[in-house]
Amino acid sequence: MKTDLRNWLNQVDKLGELRVVEGADWNLEIGAITAINAKSNNPYTLIFDKIKDYPTGFRVLTGVVNNAHKFSLVLDMPPASSNYEFINELAEKFRTAAGKLNSSEPRVVQNGPLMENVQKGSEIDLFKFPVPKWHEEDGQRYIGTGHAVITRDKDSGRVNLGCYRVAAHDKNTCGLHIAPGKHGKLDYEKYHAEGKACPVAVSVGHHPLYFVLAGSEIPHEAISEYHYASALIGNPVDVIIEEVTGLPIPADAEIVLAGWCPPDKLREEGPFGEWTGYYAGGRAPDKIIEVERVYYRNEPIILGAPPDKGISDFCFSINVMRAAMIFNELIGKGIPDVKGVWLNEVAGQQWMVVSIKQRYAGHAKQAAIQVSQSYLSGAMGRYVIVVDEDIDPTNTQEVLWAICTRSDPEKDIDIIRRCRSNALDPLIKKPASAFFNSRAIIDACKPFEWMNEFPQEIRISPELEARVKGKWSEILA
Repeated sequence: MKTDLRNWLNQVDKLGELRVVEGADWNLEIGAITAINAKSNNPYTLIFDKIKDYPTGFRVLTGVVNNAHKFSLVLDMPPASSNYEFINELAEKFRTAAGKLNSSEPRVVQNGPLMENVQKGSEIDLFKFPVPKWHEEDGQRYIGTGHAVITRDKDSGRVNLGCYRVAAHDKNTCGLHIAPGKHGKLDYEKYHAEGKACPVAVSVGHHPLYFVLAGSEIPHEAISEYHYASALIGNPVDVIIEEVTGLPIPADAEIVLAGWCPPDKLREEGPFGEWTGYYAGGRAPDKIIEVERVYYRNEPIILGAPPDKGISDFCFSINVMRAAMIFNELIGKGIPDVKGVWLNEVAGQQWMVVSIKQRYAGHAKQAAIQVSQSYLSGAMGRYVIVVDEDIDPTNTQEVLWAICTRSDPEKDIDIIRRCRSNALDPLIKKPASAFFNSRAIIDACKPFEWMNEFPQEIRISPELEARVKGKWSEILA
């Protein structure tokens, strides 16, 4: 399988899910169209061309991974019948790939489609590309939303790809906002502690595989997202060693910026409409990238995945990846009979549901506490709900029914205080010197002591459902 964005777009087009939008304005219109599309019942993949103020061929792409069917194309997986099935299949694919990581190094090549155009020095102008202003109150145009920031740990040599917001300040300067504890920030802090600039590359357009991996919490070890990408698709991904920074960059990317994050230079950045649905974090001095090289393909494509209130352009892919990895973490920690994991499309890691087959007293609480403190659940978890195996965790109606009929607020809700949070938390008044929040864990399983005596729920048997749907298909279509 090749990690070329244009091949992937051809596959999406064959599904009938690609739409070309011509004549939109980079100033807010692309962002608004993207947000409205994301909230529709059947969101498309959108490629914007003939953008106001820009020549034909300089494009922006959104809506890349907004359902399980398109996500399956990213990893060359067969289509799943439901989100529940897809999470379980993705978790299995990750478990298989985990055994191949050490032998799945990226392949270094000397050339690739990315090298069709190379700019340096006075030639560099980030606004040569149609960088959108995504939300009305954003402080800047943001070139990095569906991107991958590439850094290296100066001690171990481990390369990291992370999705941290990147503003376009001027023709050769980017903003770099990374939350505390993230691998990219840990990387540049090591250089800055020695008074050195940190080498940074930013892949702005690429195959969606790089985006979904960069946006996921890959374990912090001597294995990079390039290893994961190679193991997941079954062959090495191609990278080029960038000449200024020495960092590996995707050979078939659309646009890559390369330069340095200096230790002693800051620039006002923000606000930006974040995944919480708020302009959280405000405007403050933050790190920058001084761009020394820009590489891009002919007719380049910026990959955008702007967050928004509720369902947004990027939430499906991020939630699915985290759910699959939390599923595997629970198995790895010895939690038996995990049947499914889901992060709600609207709330993300603030509403995590785990389905189990209860095996012993305390099983549900054990699973809930493990999820609530997982690094994979992020820095802003709020609610963890554990349900029985007969509840589909991806079906919010079923989950709410389980909470209301199987949990007693007095007995089944626990609060864990002073957990990890971050500056994007709208419930933390800024400025603040430390970021904490709490976690509520809800045991919405049948009481273990008498679960076999619990009242029988109303069900339509599969046989009756199939017969009725077949007989009355015109009414029940």
